[in-house]
Amino acid sequence: MHDFHQIVLGLDGAMDMSVDGVERRIDCRGAWIIPAGARHEYSSDATENRQLVLDLPSASVAVPEGYFERARPISVGCEVTELVRQIALDSRDSKRFAWHAATQLCEALLLGAAPQDIRRLDFARIDAWMRARISQPLVVADLAAHCGLGLRRFHQLFVEAFGETPHRYLQRLRLDAAVLLLNDSRRALSTIALDVGFSDQSAFNHAFTRRFGMAPGGWRVEGFDELAF
Repeated sequence: MHDFHQIVLGLDGAMDMSVDGVERRIDCRGAWIIPAGARHEYSSDATENRQLVLDLPSASVAVPEGYFERARPISVGCEVTELVRQIALDSRDSKRFAWHAATQLCEALLLGAAPQDIRRLDFARIDAWMRARISQPLVVADLAAHCGLGLRRFHQLFVEAFGETPHRYLQRLRLDAAVLLLNDSRRALSTIALDVGFSDQSAFNHAFTRRFGMAPGGWRVEGFDELAF
């Protein structure tokens, strides 16, 4: 049991997991969603058995809080399976690589998330809507209308589902996207800033540094240094 959320994705072999009394065996076509505080145990009789584990504290990549409302096993598509395998083959062990991998995996998992109960806010649909318009100013009234809700009710449900306001969640989405774009040395920092919705490079640098502890230029340089080894 731990105080952060976790996603366990199958890689090789199979593993039996029990989380909060729910049992399921997962292999490369499955994963476990484990909320903070959930009790879990695991076992395997396979000689080769590997999983990829994502630890997700509250300040991590953008994932709606509602995604971790309950412990559950899920099936994953071929794209997620291949992404897990690619990440597992990479030998880098660094903060930058971990953020890059977690961002890719969480986006892929949310795109494949099952629709939510129609009486509640469909966080997967909203997440996709925001990602598709990441470079545009957020008009919360437009998003509320997209969900068929009034502004006040939408804002209340959004905070319940995502654990933060729409603008704060969008900020995390934008910076997650920037982490991926920084791997392309051909993209100028000023272009990346605009591509992920910041008004200029200065605003981008300030937000990125506050979240990651270094400026985007420094993040990019250190990332390329790792690739040189």
